[in-house]
Amino acid sequence: MARKDSWGDISPEDKQIKVTGDSLRKSIGIFRFVLPYKWYFLVGMVFLLLSTGSTLMFPLFLGKLVGVAIPSSPAQMGGGMSQIQAVAPALIAPDKINRMALILGGILALQALFSFLRVYLFAQVSERAMADVRLALYQKILTLPIPFFESRRVGELTSRISSDITQLQDVLSITLAEFLRAIMTLIVGLAILFTMVSLKLTIFMMATFPVMIVVAMFFGRFIRKISKQAQDELAQANVVVEETFQNISAVKAFTNEGYEVRKYATALSKVVNTALKAASWRGGFVSFIFMAIFGAIVLVIWQGAHMINSGEISIADLISFVLYTAFIGGSVAGLGDLYGQLQKTLGASERVRELLDEDSESVGFRVAKNMQEAQSLGGTTKAIAHFKGDVAFEQVQFTYPSRPDIAVLKGISLDIKAGSKVALVGQSGAGKSTIAQLLLGYYPLSGGEIRIDGKPATEYDLHTLRGNVGIVPQEVMLFGGTIRENIAYGKPGASEPEIIAAAKKANAWDFVSGFPEGLGTIVGERGVKLSGGQRQRIAIARAILKDPAILLLDEATSSLDSESEVLVQSALNELMKGRTTVIIAHRLSTIRQVDQIYVIEEGRIAEQGTHEALLAKPEGLYAKFVALSRWEME
Repeated sequence: MARKDSWGDISPEDKQIKVTGDSLRKSIGIFRFVLPYKWYFLVGMVFLLLSTGSTLMFPLFLGKLVGVAIPSSPAQMGGGMSQIQAVAPALIAPDKINRMALILGGILALQALFSFLRVYLFAQVSERAMADVRLALYQKILTLPIPFFESRRVGELTSRISSDITQLQDVLSITLAEFLRAIMTLIVGLAILFTMVSLKLTIFMMATFPVMIVVAMFFGRFIRKISKQAQDELAQANVVVEETFQNISAVKAFTNEGYEVRKYATALSKVVNTALKAASWRGGFVSFIFMAIFGAIVLVIWQGAHMINSGEISIADLISFVLYTAFIGGSVAGLGDLYGQLQKTLGASERVRELLDEDSESVGFRVAKNMQEAQSLGGTTKAIAHFKGDVAFEQVQFTYPSRPDIAVLKGISLDIKAGSKVALVGQSGAGKSTIAQLLLGYYPLSGGEIRIDGKPATEYDLHTLRGNVGIVPQEVMLFGGTIRENIAYGKPGASEPEIIAAAKKANAWDFVSGFPEGLGTIVGERGVKLSGGQRQRIAIARAILKDPAILLLDEATSSLDSESEVLVQSALNELMKGRTTVIIAHRLSTIRQVDQIYVIEEGRIAEQGTHEALLAKPEGLYAKFVALSRWEME
């Protein structure tokens, strides 16, 4: 049976309107971050009004300045040009001219002051609000589940935090203010022309407006669509850069610098082509508006000249009218580009809002509302209940969300007592690391249940669950700061003696204390300045500082040389004391002394028992692995 369309009986046209409306509401919703700074915004709006008002006073008083020196019209003078020339000296009033000039100077000074305050206040709003948006987006991304990150690329996410929010910031600080100024100039300017200059000439000028409005709606529809596409293309280009820099060693090892440059150039070419297409639409709109506006000014002057000749309007009024028309025309012409920028920003805000609307995991830290609150948070704020350490997998089944047709685990059952050590062995892809990931709550189960201390794991919040589980992976990725920061990551706020004690237990203190900067040594991007064994021992020190009830060792010594393995294994033995430990390994030396070994094959437990018991089965998988010395990594 076909699934019913969720839109019901809505027509395609109404459906498009509904989509557009939903997108617009979603996009505008991002501006809720302005609310905490509404007073800055409102006062800024006052100064925007004052700035616009003072600017619009300029044409009026400029016309008056001309009017005190020039007679109105031949009809008003009652004679021709010879009579005007005869009386012109008597018409010049120096005091009035000087007074009008001083008034104009005062208007300009006020306008400068109002503009400065408006820019400063809107900058306060944009900088603070966009910092809060960046923080909210970063917090949201951190709380999203692992499957989300498997379907997104790092470059795309960083682009959302950087370029998309920069667009929003530009709108709040510049574009929005200029757009509102243009609208106010249009409204107030027309009101002045209607009431103070010439009703007839104003109506004549406004006859061109309907055409411009229709064209604006037509262009705006395409500008928004293409601008959103341009941002998506830019995000994809950023992905190329991000992944290249993250894997720079592989790029150089395979001498693929040229290949990466070509790939980035291709991505940039798409960005440029889409952006130029958007610019063509914006340029066409702006060109049309300029032509329409200044064509209207020519028509106004032509009509005004006839009205002066018939005595319906004075020269001073026509000058004021033309200046107001130029102001209004410039505002309307600028509305085209500003409208295009706003449409472009709606696309960016829609993408940011989509991320903010994603479903988060249940995390154990208090989500900060602004920068000041975030800076006052000292790591996690929720106390963690300590587990005893009993772990049981009961007929656990699992398929990855991205590969729902491939079963990874097919009814796995494990019973691990608190404080015991078990090992998971098997060929690559058997499902060993997946078991560790499920214990960390990275994915929901497809079937069965995981119980910890006799209680379903799903009844614990993820903060408590992960706070009780420590992991030492095969490939340790350190943060680019100091050794101190990397060890303290296991317990933010740990004291110096605690950090040193953890380093000593992990057999890391000897090499750390040998560095000139000691704990303050910078480890470099992903820890590249340290050897593999040194990185492993830093990770072990971090896990020791965390003091978890359950420990996961995911092939922690597989990539080390023999000397480093001895040091790391000694550190691991210290770390495993008194903890429930699950070891995923391929080297015999790392699992010989465990309490129970589980052999995983194609998502099922093929064998289980102690090392000696499994070796006693010469036809068993474990015995064959040992005999062939073929312990593969997952």
